[in-house]
Amino acid sequence: MKKETFLLYISLIFLTCDTNLNRIENVLKNTNPKIQHLIKNAAAHEIQILLTEIKRDTLGQPRFIETAYQVDEEQYFYPASTAKLPIAALALQKIKELNANGISITAHTPFQINTPHGESLVLQDSTELEGKLTLAHLIKKIFLVSDNEAYNYLFDFLGRDYINAALKEKGLTDSQILHKFLFNADNENTWEYFFFDKNGDTLYHQNSIKSREQLNNSNLKGINKGKGYLKEGELINEPMDFSLKNRISIRDLNGILKRLIFPEVFSKEQQFNLTESDYTFLRYWMSRTTTESKIDAYNTGEYWDSYGKFLIYGDQKGAMHNGIRIYNKVGYAYGTLTDVAYIHDLENELEFFLTATILVNSNQIFNDDIYEFEQVGIPFLAALGQEILTDLQTNK
Repeated sequence: MKKETFLLYISLIFLTCDTNLNRIENVLKNTNPKIQHLIKNAAAHEIQILLTEIKRDTLGQPRFIETAYQVDEEQYFYPASTAKLPIAALALQKIKELNANGISITAHTPFQINTPHGESLVLQDSTELEGKLTLAHLIKKIFLVSDNEAYNYLFDFLGRDYINAALKEKGLTDSQILHKFLFNADNENTWEYFFFDKNGDTLYHQNSIKSREQLNNSNLKGINKGKGYLKEGELINEPMDFSLKNRISIRDLNGILKRLIFPEVFSKEQQFNLTESDYTFLRYWMSRTTTESKIDAYNTGEYWDSYGKFLIYGDQKGAMHNGIRIYNKVGYAYGTLTDVAYIHDLENELEFFLTATILVNSNQIFNDDIYEFEQVGIPFLAALGQEILTDLQTNK
């Protein structure tokens, strides 16, 4: 296929839009109180929703039909742990690039982390069967329980400049990953990494990497939020500035997941540089629940099947079943709840992407941990997913 024809094909499958029906708006008219409680003041809750229906032709090729609600690429929302999704993919990409340069490590190669001053920081992982610290196990933890330390270790393995350059190269220009999830973290200088063979000899040593790029989100709308925030226990009576926080737009977040589920519909330059086994690994773990993980630490009752699945099942426990498989990553912090998901209803042969973010912070004070996640936010996302699924099933 010629390049021009390929690009036209890509444009058609992504820009196809049913202008006669905005399925999201129809669903949001539902009288379900879990939905209406927020929709009555949709602007204040900073709701953004992006739905992509997937229709396949006779050859099985996907066509994407997109509808949106209040999606604004210039409107800032805090992505929280959804930032872990591209980090997981980029960690596997970097391994492949190191392999191409003759460094024979894999995602399962054990490693340890030292501070830039040579002090041992992390030597093992108690949740791994043999206690080993590996990139593969960190990725599992990111998808199963959204582990912050796992993200931090991957963030520094990559380095901030690598992360943002890679995202930009893939056309994800409305994304900036700027920091770890660690209080008073040094986000400019990474830790040191030592990867070992089975005899304990060093296969690869990565020195501390210094970030050169100074990035921020000060050009976006809504970057200053609320009427106050807590700083070291003191209330500051002014909006909280998010200009140095992570940022991923709704379309970029959706686009990252699309690249992992349907890499073939993107140009080579816009794909993650992954092997087929990398894709299989990522899809498997982003679609698992803690109860399926067989990791002892996650089967003590503290975590449940829908722990990391807000859409459809977020307000239920023990209700998930294999007929509907959800490949996703959630995030919640600073009053903002976000979920990006590819949902496959195997019984009804339905596929769709659903990405949504909402703000539930009625007192407008940030960093006080007083948010309406359980009471309002998760019930809304669960109801949204349920109603979208039902609508698609009914109007198949």
